Amino acid sequence: MADTTWLDWPFFDDRHRALAGELEAWCVDALAGIDHHDTDAACRKLVASLGDAGWLRYCVPAGPDGAWGGALPQVDSRMVCILRETLARHDGLADFALAMQGLGSGAIALMGSDALRRKYLPRVAAGQAIAAFALSEPDAGSDVAALSCSARADGDHYVLDGAKTWISNGGIADFYCVFARTGEAPGARGISAFVVEAGTPGLDIAERIEVMAPHPLATLAFDNCRIPASQRLGEPGQGFKLAMMTLDIFRASVAAAALGFARRALDEAVSRARGRRMFGQALADLQLTQAALGDMATAIDAAALLTYRAAWLRDVQGVRTTREAAMAKMAATESAQAVIDRALQMFGGAGVVSGMPVEKLYREIRALRIYEGATEVQKLIIARELLKD
Repeated sequence: MADTTWLDWPFFDDRHRALAGELEAWCVDALAGIDHHDTDAACRKLVASLGDAGWLRYCVPAGPDGAWGGALPQVDSRMVCILRETLARHDGLADFALAMQGLGSGAIALMGSDALRRKYLPRVAAGQAIAAFALSEPDAGSDVAALSCSARADGDHYVLDGAKTWISNGGIADFYCVFARTGEAPGARGISAFVVEAGTPGLDIAERIEVMAPHPLATLAFDNCRIPASQRLGEPGQGFKLAMMTLDIFRASVAAAALGFARRALDEAVSRARGRRMFGQALADLQLTQAALGDMATAIDAAALLTYRAAWLRDVQGVRTTREAAMAKMAATESAQAVIDRALQMFGGAGVVSGMPVEKLYREIRALRIYEGATEVQKLIIARELLKD
């Protein structure tokens, strides 16, 4: 039985506790039959199922008279974190499917025109359109300001040329939020954002990327890709700011996903310790095992406190949480890696058998220490915030 005592912390109210209980019951029933052999098909099915069940509605705001499809007037970070933590504990790909709907449409919610919001957000919330966030490039990952994909104004259109890579949902997305250099100023101030429909002439999937924890991932190629200027998000030159705002909103939820993986690993470790006989006693009777479990549980609670502090500050205090979200993302992903590694160790040889829960968790967690800002980048963000006047 999963530990839910953290829901009694003062960060949450009855709405959050109800959401967690309802989602837990849904996961047990809905996720058991997902076939992961075809990752693209599984992801499409998960997006549709999450949309049908109403969970994706928490990833977008409601908009005027509910026109954007969201469940609440504004995205509630604590609810998104609860969603991601619970889904990750059950199925990493389900967490991915929900997270990318939020991240891939977040820029539209923040700076899209009313027409763009009405066109895309309700379909995202219903699971009828798959979203993608196209920021990284072959030579511009953590150094976002160095991106070179260009968007040239041509009358009432823009023409995009260049490449994007490591794009989650690449190859299955219905649209991409693309960040490209428009040249209003050097560096970060010369970047703008656009919504590009899949199937637009000049947009091709150059390569599908296979990774250790399978999920849809691709390199995109833009070659004279012509889109209406009305597809631009915000004003010219606001793209870098928009990308950072979008990442700030969802960064704490990456920490929550890591918590889900870590909690599942701890559950598996406790079960193993109780059931495994060794030297005439249970593995749980050995003091080394007890010490390891104590370390694991403490690391999880410490990361959870950082995670939900960041989400609470954004929701309740309405303040920027750049530093707090970076702390949460760094601490939760790093500690989850350690927790999962220790859980796998308790399983011995059985822990590295393909398909075992701890083996899958070991592969799932590794990417979270890199994407949406590697641990090293989070340290720089924290330090810069500390050093501000």
